[in-house]
Amino acid sequence: MNQQSLSVREAIIERRSIKKFNGQPVDREVLLQIVNDAVWAPNHQNREPWRLVVACGKEILELHKLLRDTAIPKWKELPEETLEKQMLKFTLPGAYAFVIVPEDVRQKQRLEDYAAASMFIQNIQLLAWDYGIGSCWKTPDFLDAPQFREALGVKSGERIISMLQIGYFDDIPRAAERKKSDEIVTFFGQNEENN
Repeated sequence: MNQQSLSVREAIIERRSIKKFNGQPVDREVLLQIVNDAVWAPNHQNREPWRLVVACGKEILELHKLLRDTAIPKWKELPEETLEKQMLKFTLPGAYAFVIVPEDVRQKQRLEDYAAASMFIQNIQLLAWDYGIGSCWKTPDFLDAPQFREALGVKSGERIISMLQIGYFDDIPRAAERKKSDEIVTFFGQNEENN
């Protein structure tokens, strides 16, 4: 396990969403260690409202078949050469993690669970980055397709909120500019008329 030991600040600021993976597989033990550490995300009443369906190693080939056969039906009409180029987006990540949360009928709990699972996903991404592994959180339409849900074993009352593509990469994307505090912070008791 080759960690870089980034500071929290470095991991947050330097992490990028990776969309161009190089096809190198992600070691199962490294991925499991990342998940074991990521579960320390804050979550209300310690509900830990998440579970994962993971594909790495030999399972990834079965996932590629599922993606090709059920998740991307509109691509079936494409010429074979074009289809293969489109499939590269799905075959080059070294691992996949589908994050599944319960859909609590109580709105407050549902929002809390989604927020907690989002923090869990961010933890996975930051920890992976510390290992030199990239990731990208995606939410394609096919995550809600009945055939896809069934293939992943998603139960009634659950929802896939993330398809995390995880893997190694050759190039780090350029950072997009972010807003600064003076653009997003208002101090309590102040409004634009008082400034």
